[in-house]
Amino acid sequence: MIKKFCKKYRLPEKSLSELLSYMTEIHFAKGTSIVKEGERNTNFYLLKRGIWRAYYLKDGTENSLWFAGPGDTAFSSWGYVDGEASPINIESINDSIAYRISKSDLETLFSKSIDMANFGRKIFEHEILSVDMASVAYGTPPTAKERYLALMEDNPELLQDVPLKHLASYLYITPQSLSRIRAGLKKK
Repeated sequence: MIKKFCKKYRLPEKSLSELLSYMTEIHFAKGTSIVKEGERNTNFYLLKRGIWRAYYLKDGTENSLWFAGPGDTAFSSWGYVDGEASPINIESINDSIAYRISKSDLETLFSKSIDMANFGRKIFEHEILSVDMASVAYGTPPTAKERYLALMEDNPELLQDVPLKHLASYLYITPQSLSRIRAGLKKK
């Protein structure tokens, strides 16, 4: 988890260790709601083990937005940035462990140390870049098969632990279409 985090955000392990010393380790059972639609949650999480997903409901259908695994950060941007109610849900797909810190405690930590403030800035810059990359991809969407292959390359652990219906909604396809794509790839 530490190596993945530091590689992803291009940050030193020493800084992460310092941040973790201010965070609380929390255990979540499979299916636990971390953030519920309509709730204000200003906590910042770093996953140690397990997989979380963010989704929203539209016309009674769950639409997956993102997945987070070990070494990834997770938070409701509405709650964290503006203290607003979240329009999305974040849940634990399987038993998981995360480190948690409140926004106020994190801001206090950032105000006491320029190194920690820069560390936090780099994390949030990376998250902004991820959103922009997803927006660009949405504007010129690759095929479902290309999206699935990218998912396999970037997050292979998701394919083992995330239910097919959640992966399909993340890829904007039906579970049946995803099954056909997977079957076609197995033939090759």
